[in-house]
Amino acid sequence: MRLVTAVNVKLLPILRQHNAIARSFCKNRPSSDLRTPLPVCVRPQLARTEYFGGRLLRNTRGRRIHPAVVSVRFFATKRYSNRVPPSDGNGDQPGDYSASLPATVVVPEVWPNVPVIAINRNPVFPRFIKLIEISNPVLIDLIRRKIKLNQPYVGVFLKKTEENEAEIVENLDDIYSIGTFAQVHEVQDLGNRLRLVIMAHRRIKIVNQIFDDPNPKSEHNDTLNSGKISRRSLRKKTENRVLEKIEKVDEMGAQSTEVKPPIDFSEKSTEKPSNSSAPQSGSQPILMVEVVNVTHEKFKQTEEIKALTQELIKTIRDIISMNPLYREALQQMLHQGQKVVDNPVYLSDLGAALTGADAQELQQVLEEMDILKRLRLSLALLKKEYELSKLQQKIGREVEEKVKQQHRKYILHEQLKVIKKELGLEKDDKDAIEEKYRERIRQKTVPKPVMDVLEEELNKLSFLESHSSEFNVTRNYLDWLTSMPWGVTSTENLNLQDAIKILDEDHYGMEDIKKRILEFIAVSQLKGSTQGKILCFHGPPGVGKTSIAKSISRALNREYFRFSVGGMTDVAEIKGHRRTYVGAMPGKVIQCLKKTKTENPLILIDEVDKIGKGHQGDPASALLEMLDPEQNVNFLDHYLDVPVDLSKVLFICTANVIDTIPEPLRDRMEMIDMSGYVAEEKLAIAKQYLVPQARNECGLSNDQINIQDNALTTLIKSYCRESGVRNLQKHIEKVHRKVAFKVVKKEADKVDVSAINLHEFVGKPVFTHDRMYEVTPAGVVMGLAWTAMGGSTLFIESAVRKPTGGKKAEGTFEVTGHLGDVMKESIHIAMTVARNHLKQEDPSNAFLYDSHLHIHVPEGATPKDGPSAGVTIATALLSLAKNQAIRQNVAMTGELSLMGKVLPVGGIKEKTIAAKRVDVKCIILPEENKKDFNDLPKYITDGLEVHFASTFDDVYRICFAQTHETNSLQSAKPISTHISATESIFG
Repeated sequence: MRLVTAVNVKLLPILRQHNAIARSFCKNRPSSDLRTPLPVCVRPQLARTEYFGGRLLRNTRGRRIHPAVVSVRFFATKRYSNRVPPSDGNGDQPGDYSASLPATVVVPEVWPNVPVIAINRNPVFPRFIKLIEISNPVLIDLIRRKIKLNQPYVGVFLKKTEENEAEIVENLDDIYSIGTFAQVHEVQDLGNRLRLVIMAHRRIKIVNQIFDDPNPKSEHNDTLNSGKISRRSLRKKTENRVLEKIEKVDEMGAQSTEVKPPIDFSEKSTEKPSNSSAPQSGSQPILMVEVVNVTHEKFKQTEEIKALTQELIKTIRDIISMNPLYREALQQMLHQGQKVVDNPVYLSDLGAALTGADAQELQQVLEEMDILKRLRLSLALLKKEYELSKLQQKIGREVEEKVKQQHRKYILHEQLKVIKKELGLEKDDKDAIEEKYRERIRQKTVPKPVMDVLEEELNKLSFLESHSSEFNVTRNYLDWLTSMPWGVTSTENLNLQDAIKILDEDHYGMEDIKKRILEFIAVSQLKGSTQGKILCFHGPPGVGKTSIAKSISRALNREYFRFSVGGMTDVAEIKGHRRTYVGAMPGKVIQCLKKTKTENPLILIDEVDKIGKGHQGDPASALLEMLDPEQNVNFLDHYLDVPVDLSKVLFICTANVIDTIPEPLRDRMEMIDMSGYVAEEKLAIAKQYLVPQARNECGLSNDQINIQDNALTTLIKSYCRESGVRNLQKHIEKVHRKVAFKVVKKEADKVDVSAINLHEFVGKPVFTHDRMYEVTPAGVVMGLAWTAMGGSTLFIESAVRKPTGGKKAEGTFEVTGHLGDVMKESIHIAMTVARNHLKQEDPSNAFLYDSHLHIHVPEGATPKDGPSAGVTIATALLSLAKNQAIRQNVAMTGELSLMGKVLPVGGIKEKTIAAKRVDVKCIILPEENKKDFNDLPKYITDGLEVHFASTFDDVYRICFAQTHETNSLQSAKPISTHISATESIFG
């Protein structure tokens, strides 16, 4: 042991007399020279009780020190487990201590007040070193001040939650109460941060928070700095206190090795402690805390502890042998002899500190005071770490073995390739690739421009490095270019009878489409060659537009390819990407030719009316080149960048409405209308196609199910009134599924489905009435509408909103029913025509001029627009003005001009089917639509009374034919009579 002091030489005999220092270390020095420290040796018992040291005994280098002041630092050249160096028993000999050996400052056993450093991850165990960085300015100033005051001690405590990133906690509940007392060994000042290297020494426990700095400078310390103290009085007081305390130590017995509480030389040591730890008003950050040492429970070296200790050592050695990361870290610790094995306290901390366990588990080890339990906890954590190391080693071995196998396989393959190449048994990769591409095009008729590009790309490929990105781009391009069906076509079926048979097998009706396909076959048969065409099937959903295209490809013996352009906004989907882009590929048409491997496939472009338009271009414009017979002979894809002949391709497009198709695109296609089906057609389709198909899909036989015709008729009229048959197909499949369930459940061997028990399979009817008005009153007229879903009936209702006032005023009218701008304009035109017609027929009737009317179109949630309801609205207004209902079972359609002309409209077939669906007997159509009506099949027009009107007068005569003659002979009724009658009807 070595004690470096600055001591008054007059005190040396007194200290030697009381066995405080060894006689051999007392040196005669002049009392006047007190600037140089005097080396002396103090016995360990006295050094531990801190006779020399404390606040008042602090050395200040380079300053005249008072003779009575002693500054002490305790150094040790050896480490002892019980912290008490062995005594040689001879008071005259210093033992094994040398002033020339390196030494470390001995940490005081009791240090009640320490700064708080809260950490997030793992707690610090005693005898372990940790690197901590501090960025809080308040805490940095506190640490700097403590180090400057020669108090480099801190308390390190673990936070309870890892989410708390603050370095200073606001509440003691945020940190665990048990931590470690640590000494700051190195400090690196980084400006706004402070990097500390700390060494933990012992466990401590927080007692209370200290709100003020617990190290106020004492009276003697202040006096030293000021230099205004009486040396004689201070020396006398200090000598008396030293002698009294030495006598007390002698009475205690020099042989006792228990740790005694430190004896303070301060004059205030006997006073009551200050109230620095009392809580102050308002919450303050926790910077300083009062702590006490936490000692483990006494234990004996039992067999169980020895076994646990040996198991810990064995597990640590196993971990070191398996994980090289721990080998260097623990090599120095495990080479310190058997002290580690003999010290279970240190060994338990060492085992826990080695693991990467959770912070809460490590804190549990830190807080455990029972050595036996602590050893078990550390052993459990080490076993987990050992299992993790085994798993890590296993994974490492597997990965290493796999890498070795792959590397070995690669080396062998390369050697084999070189051997085969030297023997002439195999060509180089580039030569093999070139040979493969040339083999592909050997049997094809490649155009000269394409062949020139192929030769150029093959020549470039031979000079490229096989591992370069350009090599892969060129290789992919050659793959596409050589996979195209240059000059390859499929043999077409030009037999009309075979084509008719195939078309009739798959679809019922559709005479226009079948006739157009047969014409195409006849022209090809006469010409001896086939040319591509562009057809467009438009009609409501569910009528078979897509399915008929597949039947056409089968009838013509052409390959079938379908792609949808609904919602497409990228031109590259049609014309491909540039080769310079990553992941570039050709457009849909080139993909079709590669897949079908023929130059004359049937390509179905579905939902062409729903094509989009975005910032990446307009796909509809890109379709112009592809669907133009004059341009698609040399169609240029952005990826291939060579002309491709599409003149032999049969393009079929489908759409629900043609209004949204751009006019230039519509002009390039041959439009074929596919209207909806009437009830008779639906019944035939259900019997011939839908029922057998559903029976096969459900695995039923004819002996297990029988659907009567009246059940199908009820299903069509009460459940499936749409134009197509898709919904009818769903209901028929639903019936078959429920029958299959009953058969499997053995509820029945055979099920008969009729109109009576149909609701047991498909629920209650959706449509209970054929139409809204069985008998139309005055002011209500039935019109005919046409939508993408097919045709439907539409009623126009008109009523008086309020009667005419007493004063002469112009009437008004209100329009409701979710109507578009075109239909609102049509209502204004119809109002003008109706007023003029009423004025000519009955000049005294001013009902339409001064009444407040309300015109409504039912089903207000459905948007409605178009001019075809003009004649219907005008007829409804005249019916309201005359207070006379029109002829029953009459429906009409037609656009009305301002001068009363009835203009043609579209969707005649759909509207006629809709009228017949609700049992309308008489319909009124524009004169110019007579040719459209005459083209309708006979089964649609049978039972209908059709009138064609060129002016509104024709419509008026048909609707009011029953009373027209009588009204012409009688005078008109007074206006008041009209109003009262209207009020009585419409309220």
